[in-house]
Amino acid sequence: MADPMTVFDRRTVRLHRERAAKGLESFDFLFAEVGERLADRLDDVTRRFPMALDLGCHTGILAGRLAGRGGIETLVACDLSEAMARRAGPLALAADEERLPFAEGVFDLVLSNLSLHWVNDLPGALVQIRRALRPDGLFLGALFGGATCRELRQALAEAEIAQEGGLSPRVSPLAEVRDAGNLLQRAGFALPVADSDTLTVSYADPLKLMADLRGMGEANAALARRRTPTRRATLAAAAKRYQSLFAAADGRVPATFEVIYLTAWAPHPSQQKPARPGSAKARLADALGVPEIPAGDKARPR
Repeated sequence: MADPMTVFDRRTVRLHRERAAKGLESFDFLFAEVGERLADRLDDVTRRFPMALDLGCHTGILAGRLAGRGGIETLVACDLSEAMARRAGPLALAADEERLPFAEGVFDLVLSNLSLHWVNDLPGALVQIRRALRPDGLFLGALFGGATCRELRQALAEAEIAQEGGLSPRVSPLAEVRDAGNLLQRAGFALPVADSDTLTVSYADPLKLMADLRGMGEANAALARRRTPTRRATLAAAAKRYQSLFAAADGRVPATFEVIYLTAWAPHPSQQKPARPGSAKARLADALGVPEIPAGDKARPR
């Protein structure tokens, strides 16, 4: 039996990226947009981060958006795909996010742009990222969330049931934002924050969306996926169903991409700590100008 933590076929993830590396410029618009948003978040931090890691670098897309932000002097890049890393620049290497080859306390900053959603043991990967950071080092990450390609999931599922009488995992499972903050805490980070944003891309037809996912190296790599190619009749039915469910008046169809952003710090004694329960010097009721009601009592309407 497969390990229950093993959801993705990492060899397939790597092969998808190897194939996508050569022509990624034609399909990298989401990596570029989210990379810019990650870099913008770095602008909100007054600290300088001389030594940084771009984890899951693709072809160096994020590096082009950083442009000296955050006081970065040295940016090391790594990617699961050797072909991607080779294109990312001279300080790049092929490395698995699940087995980072870095010593403890090497980096002031670790960034990850749309790569960690392919990791099987995300808590374990986050632990390794935290260990690679110096105390009070910053982690900024972005990964696709559970609402990503929800339209495609529905259309493919309904088409496969209608055409083949069954259902298989056609789109890879993804994380939920409500779990992301807890994962950061479990990994030992301080001051964890997780939030999400939604990008909607308009396509002339659903088949163009599927082609873009392949071109990005983001095609299905679930371990439980069906290994035979999707039947043409099923694909045609899925495209037709997608159109009927989601097409706008002009015939174009939307594709939803949910992006979960992670922000957290490696622990350090200087960081702000939450106050101990019962340590408040003033009552909230006094600040609000209302009577205090003991716990367990019911408030009466006024």
